[in-house]
Amino acid sequence: MDPGGACPKHMVNGPCGGVRSDGGCEVGPLPCPWVTAAPVAWSGPVDPRLRIPAPLARGGAVIADVPAPPMDREALRHIASLLAGSVDAGLTGDHGGARVQFPPAYRALLLRDAGLAPCVGLNCRDRNRVALEGELAALADVGVAAVHCVTGDHTALGDRPDAAPVFDLDSTRLAALARATGVPVSVAEAPAGPPRERRPARLVEKVRAGADVAVVDHCGGAGPVADFVAETRELLRAAGLPDVPFVACLPVVLDRRSAELISAFSGFAAPPGYLQDIVDARDPAAAGVAAAVSLGSALLHLPGVRGVDLSGVPVPGEELTTARALATIGRELGGGT
Repeated sequence: MDPGGACPKHMVNGPCGGVRSDGGCEVGPLPCPWVTAAPVAWSGPVDPRLRIPAPLARGGAVIADVPAPPMDREALRHIASLLAGSVDAGLTGDHGGARVQFPPAYRALLLRDAGLAPCVGLNCRDRNRVALEGELAALADVGVAAVHCVTGDHTALGDRPDAAPVFDLDSTRLAALARATGVPVSVAEAPAGPPRERRPARLVEKVRAGADVAVVDHCGGAGPVADFVAETRELLRAAGLPDVPFVACLPVVLDRRSAELISAFSGFAAPPGYLQDIVDARDPAAAGVAAAVSLGSALLHLPGVRGVDLSGVPVPGEELTTARALATIGRELGGGT
């Protein structure tokens, strides 16, 4: 059976990062058809040259998710300017609470004009391949630090279930399309998501397709990240592919509600006790900043890891507070220097 025929996202290179811990699909009560399937080998052209984004060139890079409310130009510009100088780049992608948001290239322009190097997420949920080509051309024209290629959540999971899902491409094929723009391409992989044993091999195929950077989703702390990176690097060497830089996601939690929000992500795993220790602290916000700095330092010392992504999910209305915490963590980790 062709797994893609049973996949609500019509993936050719599955699975996505939305597989639940029990192997179920994020969309509804059905099993992910890709959990039992072998990774699909990339059969398109392969370019072995890496284009390292400038923020990762020296190593020890600090990238921050930009916690701005959707469709608010002034808030996005203000938060970007607050982060500039404290982190090396800002990552802006899907907003967890809104499907309707500014186009990626426009957000990139706002970040750039605020002095923050833009790494911009592009998803396959909302656009067919022609629209994706147009966005990629605009992102290259803006001069983004990297395009982060994701398949994207299904529309059934957002605030606009009335919108038709597109999924003309998936993240692997989007990475190949993005490579032609000349802009560095990043992709993500979820080591804690089923099928865990095949996630490194799937990431190898994304690199073969054109990815220059590998973002490692939250998978339980420095030990699991080290294991995943080491296994993937070994597979890359065996395949004669370049040793791409890895960026490890770093969970930033400042209170109970933000802990609940980040824990709701499919495939999310924090270090044992990490979230509870923050929530139980006398000052959760201060404890969250300290915990992130400690874990971030450990991640940045792992072989192959060239950067961390400060991944905080702001409570609605607390975006500015979250941004200030991200800026503090970034400075403590040496970002923006």
